[in-house]
Amino acid sequence: MQKQTLQNTDVHGKRVIVRVDFNVPMSNGKISDDNRIRAALPTIQHLRDNGARVILCSHFGRPNGIVEETSRLGPIAEGLGKVLGTPVIYAQECIGPIANSAVAALSPGEVLLLENVRFHPGEEQNEPAFAKALASLADLYVNDAFGTAHRAHASTAGITNYLPAVSGFLMQRELEMLSSVLDNPRRPLAAVMGGAKVSDKIAVLENLLGKIDKLIIGGGMVATFIKAMGAPVGDSLLEVERVSFAQEVITRCTHWTVELVLPQDVVVARDFSPDAPSQVVNAMEIPDGWRIMDIGPESAASFIEELETCKSVLWNGPMGVFEFPAFSHGTRLIGQTLAAMTDAVTIVGGGSTAEAVADLGLVDKMTHVSTGGGASLEFFEGKELPGIAALMDK
Repeated sequence: MQKQTLQNTDVHGKRVIVRVDFNVPMSNGKISDDNRIRAALPTIQHLRDNGARVILCSHFGRPNGIVEETSRLGPIAEGLGKVLGTPVIYAQECIGPIANSAVAALSPGEVLLLENVRFHPGEEQNEPAFAKALASLADLYVNDAFGTAHRAHASTAGITNYLPAVSGFLMQRELEMLSSVLDNPRRPLAAVMGGAKVSDKIAVLENLLGKIDKLIIGGGMVATFIKAMGAPVGDSLLEVERVSFAQEVITRCTHWTVELVLPQDVVVARDFSPDAPSQVVNAMEIPDGWRIMDIGPESAASFIEELETCKSVLWNGPMGVFEFPAFSHGTRLIGQTLAAMTDAVTIVGGGSTAEAVADLGLVDKMTHVSTGGGASLEFFEGKELPGIAALMDK
């Protein structure tokens, strides 16, 4: 997927509108995790250093096309200014007279953050008039928001009908890293799939099975595979309608010589709660009234042994209910194992897995942690992402 990038684009003296993903966690009106902001800094700083007038636009929350005071971007402009080390101008509109005046007053190297684009119904509807109004603020469009690249919105797709459009450095790295593990991986290549539901991973598994050497399954979705092998799952979350798909995956792995690694033991609990009574049981002998909460110690050891022979690993989905400390051990051990594999390419596929890696303080130890949850999933499904497709080809 060869797209024009910011690297070879002349930006001097230009007004450049950059779609960023500043939909960051907030606590008491303050940013509680600024990783998404920091991820956009290389693009912002490059534009500043090269004399561009930088206009940032982002969504925040789900205001559904109306102005919602708690979703204003003022606190984010303040937080960005602290990280950048320079004041960030904040416009309380993203189009119209206030936005126009703020852009007109910009000097080269200055940074302006527009108001939440989702205050306008035209954003999520990809309305041409709204996209054209956004585009009128600038001479060049840069998309650096991989996390929203799977959305055909005005600020991700529609705007490219009115401006030359290139990828920012974050978007460029996302595409390069995710493409490399699919198109030209160092082998053996393992996919570690976790999370609660098989249904969330069907398209990913269908796209990956012909490309990978090992498939390691953890998380709540294990129950559906256990049921597919005819064993009881107790009170575990079970997608009955996906049992046949799990059986198909098992069959395909055999036919395509993909090594399928399933848990040998699991941690089960009476209730879905942080302090629920728990025990370790054989994965094929889950008792009635108990539910899967994590992979067991034998499974973790087996998974680690398999991973340590790999040269590329794609990880999407935690191994258990990592939000509860008592059931976070499997996820922690997988994360620590990948972090220690300095000779391997380790890709973390966004969403809850990225949150787990961040909680463990291992982001810098991975080759790449994607900033896109839904976007990375759709990428691994082999889908065309509208925000990427809309960018100019090389």
